[in-house]
Amino acid sequence: MNIVVGTAGHIDHGKSSLVRALTGIDPDRLKEEKVRGITIELGFAHTTIGDTRVAFVDVPGHERFVRTMLAGVGGIDCVLLIVAADESVMPQTREHFDICRLLRIPRGIIVLTKSDLADADTRALVRQDVAELVKGSFLESADVVDVSAATGDGLDRLRELLVAQAGHADARPIEGAARLPIDRAFSMKGFGTVVTGTLVSGKIAVDQELVVQPGDRKVKVRGVQVHGRAATEAVAGQRTAINLGGVDLGDVSRGETLMAPATLSVTRRVDAEIDVLPSAKPLKHGARVRVHNGTAEVLGRVSIAGPSATEVAPGGGSLVRFRLEAPAVLTRGDRFIIRAYSPPVTIGGGLVLDAAPTRPGIRTVEGEAALQRLRVTTDGYAALAAMIDAAGLAGIAPSSLIARGGLAPEKLPAAIGALSSQGVVSAGDRLVGARHVADASERLIALVTASHQAHPMSDGLSREEAREKIFAKVAPSVFEQVLDALKASKALIGSERLALPTHKATVAGADDRIRAAILDAFRLGGLKPPDTAGLEAAVKTPAPVIEKVVALLLREKLLTRLDTLVFHTEALQQLKREVSAVKGSAPGSQATVDVAAFKDRYGISRKYAIPLLEFLDRERVTRRTGDVRVVL
Repeated sequence: MNIVVGTAGHIDHGKSSLVRALTGIDPDRLKEEKVRGITIELGFAHTTIGDTRVAFVDVPGHERFVRTMLAGVGGIDCVLLIVAADESVMPQTREHFDICRLLRIPRGIIVLTKSDLADADTRALVRQDVAELVKGSFLESADVVDVSAATGDGLDRLRELLVAQAGHADARPIEGAARLPIDRAFSMKGFGTVVTGTLVSGKIAVDQELVVQPGDRKVKVRGVQVHGRAATEAVAGQRTAINLGGVDLGDVSRGETLMAPATLSVTRRVDAEIDVLPSAKPLKHGARVRVHNGTAEVLGRVSIAGPSATEVAPGGGSLVRFRLEAPAVLTRGDRFIIRAYSPPVTIGGGLVLDAAPTRPGIRTVEGEAALQRLRVTTDGYAALAAMIDAAGLAGIAPSSLIARGGLAPEKLPAAIGALSSQGVVSAGDRLVGARHVADASERLIALVTASHQAHPMSDGLSREEAREKIFAKVAPSVFEQVLDALKASKALIGSERLALPTHKATVAGADDRIRAAILDAFRLGGLKPPDTAGLEAAVKTPAPVIEKVVALLLREKLLTRLDTLVFHTEALQQLKREVSAVKGSAPGSQATVDVAAFKDRYGISRKYAIPLLEFLDRERVTRRTGDVRVVL
């Protein structure tokens, strides 16, 4: 079993001495720490108790170093809340405890150190102070043990309690994507760049290709160490050291994340749910704050959801959006701490609901309602469906369910299948809320209907015009999905031009009699079609109406234009058949056609003959060779 244990408590309450007594390793690794006698940077140590491997993260206790403390506390399974028996609860004890509570650390042990320096009555009073501090929290029923690092009293009991805690520790998601918040980066002679941290999820193996974010620096794992020993891989829940290739030490620092590519959001905008400590001042809308997640600290401003919200009261909670001043690596479900910009005191904490929101501003009623839907905790798919719905017709890429939604990559296919029953439609490379697809379908039908009314002689709405008016900012696959569904249901027809199945192109002022009369005039004209004056005389209709009807008949391909002349399409098809038959009537010799013979054969002038012969060439009925045409 593996367990990561963090220490929390006031400066000089014996955290590092306790870790040293339990492990034999001095977590105060820096010269300055040795001189000053306090922990400035995170300290690390490990030991094995029976079959349980225990990794300790010894965090600083001085107020100036709470920021460093936050870098270590996020990856722990169990906290040792340390209180010196000769001093009791102190200011940093309270702040460290608040941070552990806000980060929802699941369990812990209360350790009264320096028990050899306090008598029984004093220790009893300290226990009362501690009980008052942790009342109603995750530590209310925690074991309390008196220890002395100097004499060794209580250490065996503490070891027993640590083994018991390991048995209750929640298993980290080994099947998820690799994620290691970096808490140290250094260089080792002969190895190069090394980073350390607690593996939050997934596995990291030798030769694996990962990225360091923010910055998208590609790296390759050269080596892995777990508890100081070389290993082929590290798994979630273990503290590990990773030797990286492809990156210099100056390019990696604490606060960054070593991760599998494209599995977390690198973002400057985050929607979240927060709680403000009862002891804090009201959190004002627009306040500049420090957001701590994992090993990172990013400055940002907070927007409180709702059209009239101005602040979050002490002890209260709210839905908010953070606009960060630098990129942060986050996903849904991450916990974080908020500290005031100045002075940097802890004021609250929260939970990431969406690490890369696409919905509109949360200061509106609609925006707040959309954010409320993301608070779902009983059904993760419902929250993902809400995230997709909030993106509107544009939808989101399926991969966003991993980076934004905190979904393990291997669970993506099952999630997409489950989302289909929660009002989500797969449209090519996008996931879209079914209600947005239905709305777009209705709008498209309405647009086509309006086009028919405005342009009755048209055979439909241009496909491109439909796309630009309704789907301009949408992936092409969404447009195709809506269009294909409407065609499949026979709600629309057409390809390049879209129409209602009941639509029949008409011309204002023209009835079926005029249409039929014009077709008859061209049919009777044959290869000598009527001109505009002849049509006016035959149809007895004004020229503007005739021109519109002719245009309509051309689009319907009942008439065909050759240069400036218009012919009945049936006449041209008959011509093709007759000329093709000439070849069959001249066996053993090559059938040819010249202009003079063609004019005589059909009784037409050169005005008609030349366009018709060129038409036969384009249709591959004939091929011009000099002054004659060979029938193919």
